[in-house]
Amino acid sequence: MTPIKQLGIAAIGDEDLVSGLRLAGISRYFVIEDKPDASEEIRKALSNLIGEPDVGVIVILEDYVKYVQDLIAQVKETRKLTPVIVEVPSKHGTSYQDVREYYKKYARAFIGFDIEI
Repeated sequence: MTPIKQLGIAAIGDEDLVSGLRLAGISRYFVIEDKPDASEEIRKALSNLIGEPDVGVIVILEDYVKYVQDLIAQVKETRKLTPVIVEVPSKHGTSYQDVREYYKKYARAFIGFDIEI
């Protein structure tokens, strides 16, 4: 297993999300353009990233999660430490009514205790 300090962050998203995260220093990413067959590209990208042992966090655009819910569920069921899959809202907003509560529940489920956001 790769030491935690050496795990990287990867992203799956549109040009805006990926560009911003690249400015922050990530080097592993997939830019998905909005087109009819995007679901297959998203599934392939997530499958690739889940299989990489040096990826610790996968940031995925919330709009894309509907195409890969089964893959995300498989990752959560294995209860491995990595990768952590984090959904981020698009520039058009979020579908969650209370984003703070969503992330608090997510963190509680992942690390086992509450954090204050």
